[in-house]
Amino acid sequence: MNQRTRASTILKRLKRTYKVRGPFIDGENPLELLIATVLSAQCTDVRVNMVTKSLFQKYKTAQDYARANLQELERDIHSTGFYKAKAKYLQGIGAALVERFGGKVPQRFEDLVTLPGVGRKSANLIMAKAFGKPTGVAVDTHVFRVAPRLGLTKGKTPDAMAHDLEKLYAPKDYLDVNEYLILHGRATCAPRKPKCPACVLRDICPSKKIHHPEM
Repeated sequence: MNQRTRASTILKRLKRTYKVRGPFIDGENPLELLIATVLSAQCTDVRVNMVTKSLFQKYKTAQDYARANLQELERDIHSTGFYKAKAKYLQGIGAALVERFGGKVPQRFEDLVTLPGVGRKSANLIMAKAFGKPTGVAVDTHVFRVAPRLGLTKGKTPDAMAHDLEKLYAPKDYLDVNEYLILHGRATCAPRKPKCPACVLRDICPSKKIHHPEM
């Protein structure tokens, strides 16, 4: 089985296994998805969704974030962690959107990464989820752990891993690769004790004997 075939097989099996996608961050429009994605750094999607339920009722436009009282905004997002930095990011995003993009979230990857708190991973997610434009595979902590274990990448950095994954999968699959590897990382391929004997990929996973020598 060559590498592309393995990669395709892995994604197909994960899709059959995880019928329910999520929880992932919620947002009904590009601005909400952008804000939620920034808040998701070092925070669970469940927690972010709890916070944004009231946050999005209070702040509805880019101008709302730009004009927000910083201390009040910090209190509003406190439970997502790193709230001081995140509050500054949200205020800065609001100002940048108003000043440079007419109050709208830009639809170009190159513009998104100029916004405060938005790196390549976040920009890839926003492009895919908000605009249906796959620009790359987002490598978060789960993908960073699971993809090398499955032999999909030898990269040592998120950018290097993303490059490897993007060579194996078509752009239409980029978001699925991110989300299904996350689901697998949450349910089975845990950081310390992966459940290799119960894994649907155990017969094609090169790491199973590292974690379960008896297999």
